[in-house]
Amino acid sequence: MSYKCSRCKRDVTLDEYGGVRCPYCGHRVLLKERGGGIQEVDVE
Repeated sequence: MSYKCSRCKRDVTLDEYGGVRCPYCGHRVLLKERGGGIQEVDVE
């Protein structure tokens, strides 16, 4: 799963050991990338 650092805006992939820190700048706030597709919802 890809994330983006909120400080340096670089793409980050998390390691399997749960490290939640940008390897480039050390910032701890990562933003989850959204999918590009459009979802339609049925409204009843």
